[in-house]
Amino acid sequence: MDKQPSEVAAMFDAVAAKYDLTNDVLALGQNRRWRKAVARAVDARPGERVLDLAAGTGTSSLPFAAAGAYTVPCDFSIGMLNEGKGREPWLPFTAGDATRLPFQNDVFDKVTISFGLRNVQDTDAALRELLRVTRPGGRVVVCEFSHPTWQPFRTLYTEYLMRGLPPVAEKVSSSPDAYVYLAESIRAWPDQPALAALLQKAGWQRVAWRDLTGGIVALHRGAKPAAA
Repeated sequence: MDKQPSEVAAMFDAVAAKYDLTNDVLALGQNRRWRKAVARAVDARPGERVLDLAAGTGTSSLPFAAAGAYTVPCDFSIGMLNEGKGREPWLPFTAGDATRLPFQNDVFDKVTISFGLRNVQDTDAALRELLRVTRPGGRVVVCEFSHPTWQPFRTLYTEYLMRGLPPVAEKVSSSPDAYVYLAESIRAWPDQPALAALLQKAGWQRVAWRDLTGGIVALHRGAKPAAA
């Protein structure tokens, strides 16, 4: 849980082959709805440049590319990138650390990260880096596990994370221990207002969020200040 980059990257390398299938099973298919919500929030347009950070195998990048945007899937797990290249060789998969992105300032119209910010050792640095590479007036969309807003549902969800998820992962994942980490990292993650505050602290403006699936996931949005 100290999220050493080399250890987290190795963990994702180990689950790359079955990552998307495992997510479908563990999320009970809800992850597909979440991806659609992200695509609507990003609203990629032809000719725009979109950075999809923590893109993994590139599944999350496909809607932006299909909309006509030049889409860069970026991740620090070489195993995930290689798996993605094997499936979608036409996408410009790029290796990169979220806290030291290999891009110049102000180059992307939209930046987005889904279920990856929680795995970065320095959240503040990653949010500042996303701001740096976004053009003035550009937007960020962060999709991340969050805190269900209704207490009885939150209790039920926590029980699933800690008791239900690990045995299911053991049957379908190539590295079940990774999903023990998943459950623990979700429990330790900031709630919706706290993440909004981190975005604002990093320099993003007009920060807002909406809950998906009762708050299991939250979709945060923000804009980079326009040039003076």
